[in-house]
Amino acid sequence: MEHYIHIPTEHGELSTVIHYPTGNHHEESKQQSRWPLIIICHGFIGNKIGTDRLFVKAARKFNANGFMVLRFDYAGCGESTGDYGAGGLEALVEQTRRVIDYVFDMDCVDPSRIILLGHSLGGAAAILASARDSRVKTLVLWSSVAQPLNDIVHIVGESKYEAAIRNGSVDYLGYSLTRKFFESLSKQHPFQHTSKFTGDVFLVHGTSDDVIPVDYCFQYQRMFWLRSTGQCDKEVILQADHTYSTTESTDQLLNKTNEWLLTTEKRKKEWNDWTI
Repeated sequence: MEHYIHIPTEHGELSTVIHYPTGNHHEESKQQSRWPLIIICHGFIGNKIGTDRLFVKAARKFNANGFMVLRFDYAGCGESTGDYGAGGLEALVEQTRRVIDYVFDMDCVDPSRIILLGHSLGGAAAILASARDSRVKTLVLWSSVAQPLNDIVHIVGESKYEAAIRNGSVDYLGYSLTRKFFESLSKQHPFQHTSKFTGDVFLVHGTSDDVIPVDYCFQYQRMFWLRSTGQCDKEVILQADHTYSTTESTDQLLNKTNEWLLTTEKRKKEWNDWTI
């Protein structure tokens, strides 16, 4: 079952789809009364559908395996209201936390099993949100941005960036990207916040990603390994591009992520049973 809602924020109303577990998992979860929740954070000027419907496929894969999933459009993207270029990366972090606020007290959500899944710039937003918000227990990062300003300038081009700084804003594919937007990117450094998140992390990146360097995946793992708590695993998918655009790449991405989530859930449950 999929439910469409709008979540109000100061930046705009966020168009949102909630996927509830299906089949046997739905019946099992009803008896347990609460489900683990995955919140999908899309990337730069993206949307909750994803390239080639990636996030729709992911949500249906995960809810078929017992997870409640939420997809949303950041303000100014997809079907949400607002202006994407106005608030910068900080606004994306605030909106992510507002989504957590909205679902945290829902009767069907297990507040001890909140998972953020971020793709590209959404990965950076997820890291920054989890570093500030202890309600996030698990992170899944797909092809995550690590150097927000450099990475987004690489995407839009130096000339667009220079025009925004010089003129106050620039048009990029119909989006008005302001000087404030780029300045906000320069102030955020996800690597510096990895130590503030104490939960488990799963990293995935494709070797043929020409948008965000695959090296980031290895760097992130090293940073997360420096923590005293929480494990970090990674999966590098051969020949996968930034959006996992082939059927084989998508299948590997979703299957590996699903397996990791289920294994992590099982391990945590066994550990809790043992400690009790």
